[in-house]
Amino acid sequence: HNRFLGYTKDENGHLIIDPEQAEIVKRIYREYLEGSSMDKIADGLMADGILTGAGKTKWHTSTINKILRNEKYMGDALLQKTYTTDFLTKKRIKNNGTVPQYYVEGDHEAIIPKELFMQVQAELVRRRVVHVSPTGKKRSFSCNHCFAQMVFCGDCGELYRRVHWNNHGCKSIVWRCISRLEPISAEKNCTNRTVNELLLQEVTVKAFHQILTERDFFLKTLQQNIAKAVVNADTLSPDGIQARLEELQKELIKKANNKQDYDAIADEIFRLRDQKEQSELDSHHREEAMNRIKELQDFISGQETDITEFDEALVKKLIEKITVFNDHFTVEFKSGITIDIEA
Repeated sequence: HNRFLGYTKDENGHLIIDPEQAEIVKRIYREYLEGSSMDKIADGLMADGILTGAGKTKWHTSTINKILRNEKYMGDALLQKTYTTDFLTKKRIKNNGTVPQYYVEGDHEAIIPKELFMQVQAELVRRRVVHVSPTGKKRSFSCNHCFAQMVFCGDCGELYRRVHWNNHGCKSIVWRCISRLEPISAEKNCTNRTVNELLLQEVTVKAFHQILTERDFFLKTLQQNIAKAVVNADTLSPDGIQARLEELQKELIKKANNKQDYDAIADEIFRLRDQKEQSELDSHHREEAMNRIKELQDFISGQETDITEFDEALVKKLIEKITVFNDHFTVEFKSGITIDIEA
């Protein structure tokens, strides 16, 4: 870690935070969660004259990518990512399982809270997932605008795309169904309406206004959603499954030592391992859903004044999807609440 942005070393070689560089790391994580692409983050850093951990003026996308994925920023350390193959030349290569790796939690002071780090990892995965259109066509992630990958057609289910429109000399920015922009055939061409970007902004403002106007109703609904999530939780938690696994493993060893048949126990262990993996996944999804509900609860409780202007950051944080119909829009919040806006 001679060139490790955000940290320096003390006299014993331990990682300690460099406050000035730590702010750069926080900026990178914040801007990525706010929807910026890695290219855009790199361009912004260069525009502001900020140097890399190696003291270079040029920021590469790969550098931003490594920073966003490095577990050391949440205080943990994965040891032996690389290993030395030649002690004379000091040549090191990537460790692909040739030598053991060791994961150490709480190894040093964190710059990024674990919860925030895990949100970034989830966002990295989300941006890798390719959207599959109803026609089966795969479309890559785009994050140039807060409405990208968010606006859907209520008629054909396709995404809407941002278009700079010049209609008889009148220039504007509109959103159109991709199946209108890339028609398969005249018969299958979508006829859903074109939406001016200003109208989309107005729709989100109205959705936030409705939530704040009826805050008591929506807070009650969110509380009911939390109660449902708790009730739907599995009775057997990952920890409970692990305890049972440990019991079975001891029993399996005992039977093996006594040369008894242990196939049934082994089958049960494999089944429980699969069950534990699914339980951990369900638990993670439940926790994510609870976090989304809490975010909207905090917004409703903490917003003392009405929302009268379009807020891009708020849209990115709280809104999951906007579906366009002929006479209205359906705004779906990440908490699961949906609101119909006539427009």
